[in-house]
Amino acid sequence: MANATTAGAALPADTNIPTVLHEPRGTASFHLKVFIGIAVALVIAPFVLYPVFLMKVLCFALFALAFNLLLGYGGLLSFGHAAYFGMASYLSAYSAKVWGFSPELAILTGTATAALLGLVFGAVAIRRQGIYFSMITLALAQMVFFFCLQAKFTGGEDGIQAVPRGRLFGFINLADDRVLYFVVAAVFLFGLALIYRIIHSPFGQVLKAIRDNEPRAVSLGYRANQYKLAVFVLSTTLAGLAGALKAIVFQLASLTDVHWSMSGEVVLMTLVGGMGTVFGPIVGAAVIVAMANYLATLGAWVTIVQGIIFVLCVLLFREGILGLVARWVKRPL
Repeated sequence: MANATTAGAALPADTNIPTVLHEPRGTASFHLKVFIGIAVALVIAPFVLYPVFLMKVLCFALFALAFNLLLGYGGLLSFGHAAYFGMASYLSAYSAKVWGFSPELAILTGTATAALLGLVFGAVAIRRQGIYFSMITLALAQMVFFFCLQAKFTGGEDGIQAVPRGRLFGFINLADDRVLYFVVAAVFLFGLALIYRIIHSPFGQVLKAIRDNEPRAVSLGYRANQYKLAVFVLSTTLAGLAGALKAIVFQLASLTDVHWSMSGEVVLMTLVGGMGTVFGPIVGAAVIVAMANYLATLGAWVTIVQGIIFVLCVLLFREGILGLVARWVKRPL
């Protein structure tokens, strides 16, 4: 039997812990085709749709994928993911504008900030389970919000504006929307591939086992809290990457990025697209961002429309849009 205390070890074969190891034959090749299809669609998209809108969709899709890694595969519901998205956005914008960092260094600065914040907050939050965990993440996120409101470097209610896009690696001019779009698309695909690898790794299988039956996993010697902290930090890091990208794309970091409603939006994106599905959060992000963009003339009524759609999703297809599609095609998505 494999040593159950080894981090990332595969589940012992003779245990009864439910896992998702046994997927239908051909699932990997099917997912590869989906991934290639997404890549091809991303290449064509900027010639059909507005690049800035597409970049917004990709940033929020990466944010939703990061959140789904925590909720869908770790079983941990965070109400405070805006803290990592927003702080990464602020540090990315500040380092690019004030410190004069290049775009890649600014994005790395924001991402590292989110990772560090996730490590500290995660170490506190994982000590509790269920609704108590969720409320702790919300409380910590509110602390970050009020810090950003009062701190001088964030610009308060004005935020950090006119963030320079600069030149990636010193020669790729990101002032061109289409060039920046392909950079964002490349980062998005990298994030998607990384999350897919995490989900299907031995670490991911143990994580699913802890999600499904934590006491049984602990009884076999798996250190559940270490796995939870690891996936929490991975999720916050990728959320930070999305926030840092967003700051460069829109040349702005504001309180909206750290507000509790941003945490609510990413939950909505994940549930609408399909919690626990690989590609569902992408669909959810596209739907929510498109609604906010094309229904903007409705003003505050957009929130009501989103609420109605959320209720319908919960009542009619609780597995989300892509979860429903996966059931039709009889393939996990």
